[in-house]
Amino acid sequence: MATTPKTTLKATAPRAAARPAVAAKPDRRQNILLAAEKLFAKFGYHAVSIRNIADEAEVPLALVGYYFGAKQDLYRAIFEHWSTMIGERLAGLKEAMAQKDGDRLTRLVEAFISPVIRLRASAEGEYYALLMTRGLTHQSEEEDLIIREFFDPMAKAFIDAFHTTLAAEFKGVTRAQVAWCYQFALGSLLHHISDSRVHRLSQGENRPSDPAVMPQLVAFIAHGIRGAVMQWHPPAATRKKKA
Repeated sequence: MATTPKTTLKATAPRAAARPAVAAKPDRRQNILLAAEKLFAKFGYHAVSIRNIADEAEVPLALVGYYFGAKQDLYRAIFEHWSTMIGERLAGLKEAMAQKDGDRLTRLVEAFISPVIRLRASAEGEYYALLMTRGLTHQSEEEDLIIREFFDPMAKAFIDAFHTTLAAEFKGVTRAQVAWCYQFALGSLLHHISDSRVHRLSQGENRPSDPAVMPQLVAFIAHGIRGAVMQWHPPAATRKKKA
């Protein structure tokens, strides 16, 4: 009589229950930095307290000091975070100065303003661009320290590059005269990225800080610089007519 072979069943380990998805832990340091950037840009350095920043970032008050130390250190950390933009502008300067053909002055102006315009148009850079404008136009002692550390070296590099470029076109132009031109150029840039009145003046047709008009702003500043230098150093034909 044939016997049926016994089947041995292997015990199967019970499946582990699927773990519930865990939400990503918020980056509280980054939240503090963004909150500080937003509040400083809107209200200025002295009008904002550490408690205001903690409330905006939705973190305990002590955590602000833990990550950044004093208020001035937090303020500086914002500019340190965005220092790559200064590097981008200086890289554009170096590239423009290496150019052998074309209008070097226009390329320098483009290197000076284009990273700022792009940043202002981005969601993540909006408040920093406004903060930079506030720091340059409403300088307190704390803001002046930041300007001296982060922006003065870059400004001097651009003034030197403008001077070298303009000296090849206008005999006798001085660095001091070019420093005025830098001041005028900076004023145009800061006004463009911070003022919203153009929407009203254009009867709603122009968008404030519109990056689409960057080529026009570059041309406006480059021609303005040349025009200013010509006031100090008119072409020879103009001088003869006046004589």
